[in-house]
Amino acid sequence: MHDDDSPSPARRRTAALATAAALIAAAAGWLVWETTGGTGGPDAKAPRRGAATASAPSTAASTAGAVPTAAPLAGKVVVIDPGHNPGNFTHTREIAAQVDIGTNRKECDTTGTSTDAGYTEAAFTLDVSHRLRTLLQKQGATVTFTHDADRPYGPCIDERARIGNAAKADAVVSVHADGSASGNRGFHVILPALVKGGGADTAAIVGPSRALGEHIAARFAAATGSAPSNYVGGGTGLDVRKDLGGLNLSTVPKVFVECGNMRDPKDAALLTDAAWRQKAASGIADGISTYLRG
Repeated sequence: MHDDDSPSPARRRTAALATAAALIAAAAGWLVWETTGGTGGPDAKAPRRGAATASAPSTAASTAGAVPTAAPLAGKVVVIDPGHNPGNFTHTREIAAQVDIGTNRKECDTTGTSTDAGYTEAAFTLDVSHRLRTLLQKQGATVTFTHDADRPYGPCIDERARIGNAAKADAVVSVHADGSASGNRGFHVILPALVKGGGADTAAIVGPSRALGEHIAARFAAATGSAPSNYVGGGTGLDVRKDLGGLNLSTVPKVFVECGNMRDPKDAALLTDAAWRQKAASGIADGISTYLRG
């Protein structure tokens, strides 16, 4: 626009006053229409756009006043340790190598057990661990695996402990299933004993690990309907051990969860059912969450 095409100041003031008057008149007419319910004219059934605009708060206003709800496990680190590894079966020499567990020496790892029909503990632990990871991540936790069948075998039990320690995990859970005699049923959670010797010193983690285990045991029973073990723990669902390198060498709260006995037909029927495995993962996740939230 060139300078000589602009309206004069007087004309701009006149136009502005006319516009303002028109807006005031329109607003007054709208108020009369709103007060009478908008009836009596050909537009009586039309949507009342003015009413909706006047009554609904703007998106910006409602968003500005909202307080976001933080994920309950935001900032928490959980390490999941899927027991064994499917590749262990073809690397028996490697997993038989002895490693230091602080108090003595033990095999690097084992193959784990299986059901009579051949469903392996290693397959079970990975499945439950994947489900557990999803549930914890939905609550905002940072989740790390000790392995995801992404290595030929292992890791060895001492390395599994180091992974949790290096992550400075708020909780570590090793997922397992037992291989006891038929007729032995139920779950149990293994807690670290007070151990000090060699490279092992569990003094700082015995208390918090017990709290973690108690929360998991309670929530696991509620989620799955399974009873505590009838052969370990005296009906408490808790068992304290000093012979497991994964616990002895841990410097952060850690427990093992034995979800059931694969050698018992009734327990095996549960462990091989995908819907039940989801319940198992849910129970473990709930236990971890209640522990971490205090």
